Amino acid sequence: MTDPFFLDNSHHELENFGDGALAYVKQISHADAKELIGDMPDVPSNINLFCLFSANGTPLSISDSQALAFENAFENDLETIALH
Repeated sequence: MTDPFFLDNSHHELENFGDGALAYVKQISHADAKELIGDMPDVPSNINLFCLFSANGTPLSISDSQALAFENAFENDLETIALH
Protein backbone atom coordinates (compact mmCIF):
# COMPACT_ATOMS: atom_id res chain seq x y z
CA MET A 1 0.00 0.00 0.00
CA THR A 2 1.27 3.48 -0.87
CA ASP A 3 1.71 6.01 1.90
CA PRO A 4 -0.44 9.13 1.12
CA PHE A 5 2.07 11.36 2.94
CA PHE A 6 4.80 10.24 0.54
CA LEU A 7 2.58 11.01 -2.47
CA ASP A 8 1.75 14.49 -1.18
CA ASN A 9 5.41 15.33 -0.60
CA SER A 10 6.42 13.99 -3.99
CA HIS A 11 3.73 16.04 -5.72
CA HIS A 12 4.84 19.19 -3.87
CA GLU A 13 8.50 18.56 -4.68
CA LEU A 14 7.65 17.93 -8.32
CA GLU A 15 5.65 21.19 -8.52
CA ASN A 16 8.66 23.14 -7.30
CA PHE A 17 11.31 21.20 -9.21
CA GLY A 18 13.61 23.66 -10.94
CA ASP A 19 11.76 26.69 -9.62
CA GLY A 20 13.91 29.73 -10.30
CA ALA A 21 16.53 27.72 -12.18
CA LEU A 22 14.80 25.95 -15.10
CA ALA A 23 12.56 27.27 -17.84
CA TYR A 24 11.12 26.25 -21.19
CA VAL A 25 10.14 28.04 -24.38
CA LYS A 26 6.90 27.25 -26.17
CA GLN A 27 5.28 28.73 -29.25
CA ILE A 28 1.86 30.15 -28.34
CA SER A 29 -1.12 31.46 -30.24
CA HIS A 30 -2.29 35.06 -30.12
CA ALA A 31 -5.33 33.90 -28.16
CA ASP A 32 -3.02 32.24 -25.61
CA ALA A 33 -1.00 35.45 -25.33
CA LYS A 34 -4.14 37.50 -24.67
CA GLU A 35 -5.20 34.97 -22.05
CA LEU A 36 -1.80 35.18 -20.35
CA ILE A 37 -1.37 38.96 -20.32
CA GLY A 38 -4.80 40.43 -21.01
CA ASP A 39 -4.85 43.44 -23.30
CA MET A 40 -1.90 43.45 -25.62
CA PRO A 41 -0.81 45.68 -28.45
CA ASP A 42 -2.07 44.84 -31.91
CA VAL A 43 0.26 42.18 -33.22
CA PRO A 44 -0.25 40.99 -36.78
CA SER A 45 -1.67 37.48 -36.84
CA ASN A 46 1.15 36.29 -39.11
CA ILE A 47 3.73 36.97 -36.36
CA ASN A 48 4.75 33.90 -34.34
CA LEU A 49 4.82 34.33 -30.58
CA PHE A 50 7.05 32.46 -28.13
CA CYS A 51 6.60 32.40 -24.39
CA LEU A 52 9.28 31.72 -21.81
CA PHE A 53 7.76 29.78 -18.92
CA SER A 54 9.31 29.00 -15.55
CA ALA A 55 9.56 25.32 -14.61
CA ASN A 56 6.25 25.57 -12.75
CA GLY A 57 4.44 26.98 -15.80
CA THR A 58 4.43 30.66 -14.87
CA PRO A 59 4.78 32.82 -18.01
CA LEU A 60 7.86 35.04 -17.78
CA SER A 61 8.04 36.76 -21.16
CA ILE A 62 6.55 36.75 -24.64
CA SER A 63 8.52 37.59 -27.76
CA ASP A 64 8.23 37.31 -31.53
CA SER A 65 11.39 35.25 -31.80
CA GLN A 66 12.31 31.89 -30.35
CA ALA A 67 15.94 33.03 -30.17
CA LEU A 68 14.94 36.09 -28.12
CA ALA A 69 12.97 33.90 -25.73
CA PHE A 70 16.05 31.72 -25.16
CA GLU A 71 18.20 34.85 -24.80
CA ASN A 72 15.82 36.14 -22.13
CA ALA A 73 16.25 32.87 -20.23
CA PHE A 74 20.04 33.16 -20.49
CA GLU A 75 20.00 36.78 -19.29
CA ASN A 76 18.01 35.72 -16.23
CA ASP A 77 20.30 32.78 -15.40
CA LEU A 78 17.67 30.20 -16.29
CA GLU A 79 18.61 26.89 -17.84
CA THR A 80 16.21 25.94 -20.60
CA ILE A 81 14.90 22.41 -20.89
CA ALA A 82 13.45 20.67 -23.93
CA LEU A 83 9.84 19.57 -24.00
CA HIS A 84 8.74 16.61 -26.06
